[in-house]
Amino acid sequence: MKIFPDCLLCMLRQVVEASRMAAEEHEVHEKIMDDSLKIISEYKKYRCSPDLCRVLHQAVKKHTGVADPYMHIKERDIKAALDLYPQLKRFLEKKGNSLYWALKTAGTGNIIDSALYNNVNMENCVKEELEREFSICDMEIFEKCLKAAKRILIIGDNAGETVFDRILAEHLQEFEIIYAVRSEPIINDVTLSDAYASGLDNCTKIVSTGCNVPGAVLEECSTEFTEIFHNADIVISKGLGNHETLSDQDRGIFFLLKAKCPVIAQKLGVALNDYVFKFNGNTAAKN
Repeated sequence: MKIFPDCLLCMLRQVVEASRMAAEEHEVHEKIMDDSLKIISEYKKYRCSPDLCRVLHQAVKKHTGVADPYMHIKERDIKAALDLYPQLKRFLEKKGNSLYWALKTAGTGNIIDSALYNNVNMENCVKEELEREFSICDMEIFEKCLKAAKRILIIGDNAGETVFDRILAEHLQEFEIIYAVRSEPIINDVTLSDAYASGLDNCTKIVSTGCNVPGAVLEECSTEFTEIFHNADIVISKGLGNHETLSDQDRGIFFLLKAKCPVIAQKLGVALNDYVFKFNGNTAAKN
């Protein structure tokens, strides 16, 4: 997916946020900003927003010496989500343990995005957001694919929403569930340690994509992950970053996200902040 001018403004705000979390010195912030403006001035040479985002956040790490500026944010979000876990289970039980609401619970977790929002009051947001229905939901296609499926790949997005994804994974326990994470810290995206902290190891096999972009860029992913990606019966892609890197792929993918970005909302044909569970248009879940 191409980079739009609105993407540049959003990423620059992210860099300012990350630099302030990683360092207090004004001089350090200036160096990061100088580098960031030079990088952004050459944005057309990058494949997509997540690709550019990686380079910008590498500048933050270089000047601050902090490998994971969002570490405490992720720990906070995972703890808050784990505190909500019983409430999420009760919500799904109230909804009759339906597949639709298991998917919607996982989608609701996408509100926990420090790349877009700072200091989200998770409990208040979740109460309001859980009951909202999908604007687009390709449930009929998904149920058809499940009938012939054995292995499901879920590509994770943000650390806090992994607990919400756990609700979905537990609902699909009759299948082999593989959960993919980033290879190293980038913004507040989920890494191996975050996934384990969320308890996903109890219901999924956790693997790294081998890619340190805030999205799955297949050309940079490990052989292990690309084999899983191409051979999985169903692929569920969580969040905006994965949508940006995978939306042009030929194989069938179910994109599960909240359309928090105006550019992506317009591309999907939905209103800003609508929930989407959309198949990418192929007639089968595999190649």
